[in-house]
Amino acid sequence: MSDPVLELDRLSLSFGGLRALSELDLGVGEREIVSLIGPNGAGKSTVFNVITGVYEPSSGDVRFAGRSIAGLAPHRVARLGIGRTFQSLRLFLNMSVIENVMAATYGNTKAMPWESVLRLPRARREEREVRALAEDVLSFFGQRLAGYRWEQPAYSLSYANRRRLEIARALATSPRLLLLDEPAAGMNPAETHEVTELISRLRDERGVSILVIEHDMHVVDSCSNRVVALDHGVKIAEGGFDRVAAHPAVVEAYLGKDPGALSDGG
Repeated sequence: MSDPVLELDRLSLSFGGLRALSELDLGVGEREIVSLIGPNGAGKSTVFNVITGVYEPSSGDVRFAGRSIAGLAPHRVARLGIGRTFQSLRLFLNMSVIENVMAATYGNTKAMPWESVLRLPRARREEREVRALAEDVLSFFGQRLAGYRWEQPAYSLSYANRRRLEIARALATSPRLLLLDEPAAGMNPAETHEVTELISRLRDERGVSILVIEHDMHVVDSCSNRVVALDHGVKIAEGGFDRVAAHPAVVEAYLGKDPGALSDGG
């Protein structure tokens, strides 16, 4: 692994008597894609919620770019350079495509509300800058979120393009680390292939480090530098895809499926 952008150090989280995460060590290096896999209830989304400040860890530490961020509020974590998507889409469906992306940037603007209401110079300048950033981000997605779609309401998009829009909105925060929660969920094979290529392009062209939760093993195999497997909040395997997919503890966690079945995404 290259120099770590993200480090989880003996991270634990309990809800009353329920141990959701147990002394988890995990790292994501610069321009690295790490996939987090495991059966439902393994603790994958809980990891994202601890990283982004939704939950405060019971013990251990979360470090981003060498700085401890454990317990910081979500908006402060986002401003440091961590963007995320969610397993369930959280778009503003009645807003336009470009307004959805622009909305992600307003936490970093400096104009006061009254300046925006009065359309004063600083507010107008920032509005132009935000619009230009949103157009640049949307252009990264090519024809799927092309210019003619920018003014359309988000509800008019296909499910796959809504997924892309949520990634675009996260990318508009200019993250150094991107957390993708099941980006290929609900997609057909062709759409899944496009999302797999998109994840690799985010790393290669935008220089973003990525931690991704994904159940589709074709996606995991195709784009990951490393794979980390969880079960009941405990790391049970880590390494290349083939090694992790064949690990006995991983096979057992996936209801006794053999490595070939796991590799096929079954």
